[in-house]
Order: sequence, then structure tokens, then C-alpha cells
Amino acid sequence: MTDILVACVGEDGSWTCSVRVVADHATEHEVVVDEIDLPPSLDGADLEDVERLVRSTFEFLLERESNEAILRRFELAVVERYYPDYPTEIARRVAAA
Repeated sequence: MTDILVACVGEDGSWTCSVRVVADHATEHEVVVDEIDLPPSLDGADLEDVERLVRSTFEFLLERESNEAILRRFELAVVERYYPDYPTEIARRVAAA
């Protein structure tokens, strides 16, 4: 079983999120989220929305790679460079949550 623990700080427009993935080997990550990176359904997002987005992003990533392969520090926008289907899939997941 894998646990994803997310804690974000910041204000409207920019957040920094600490993520701990507890799996066979625990890993720590830092994700920077800018307002422009939010799916349309999260327009006007609050801290809870951003944490949910980051958690959903890590669920998406963990379906495709191990937690040890995920970058330790990255901006949310970089995920699409590796996975072109990310924007569509994350928008669907966030809307369903």
C-alpha cells in the first residue's frame, strides 16, 4: 500500500507543496504550483484544492513510475512534458473528486 501525504503553503497564485510518498522506500518531494497550472475546474482554488490536485498528480505518476523515479523537486507544469495525457486526465480526476 502507498500513502501520499501532501502539505502546501502559499497564497492565491503560487503554492509550494511538500509530498511524502510512503511505499517500500519512502521519498520526499517538493512541487511548485502556479495558478496558471490549475485545471479550469479549480479556478479560484484554495489550499485544500491545491493539495487535492497534487495528491491526484502523484496518484497519476505512481500509476506510471515508482516513487523513487519521480523527480524530487519540480514545477507542476513539467509533468505534461513527460506525460502528454496529464492535463486531460488530471482535469477528469479533479472534476470527479
